[in-house]
Amino acid sequence: MRLSELKVGDKAEVTALKAESVIRRRIMDMGLIKGTTFKVLRVAPLGDPIEIFFKGLYLAMRKTEAEGVVVCKTGVPVDACPLSGSES
Repeated sequence: MRLSELKVGDKAEVTALKAESVIRRRIMDMGLIKGTTFKVLRVAPLGDPIEIFFKGLYLAMRKTEAEGVVVCKTGVPVDACPLSGSES
């Protein structure tokens, strides 16, 4: 599942980053790395941007950036989540 597919109030954990190198580096520099848990706070009416909260930080991301973040929703069985981010 991609971060861009989550709804307001969803909690999830980052399992992989599949964004292009420049965006991937910027996302990682802000602390959104594999294993980070976060909560979706707001989604704009047209889905862009998406605001998340993690590690005491509020981060707004474009939908195109959020599509590069593979996540697993909190409360979903472990075997139902892509651990390597190998989904298409």
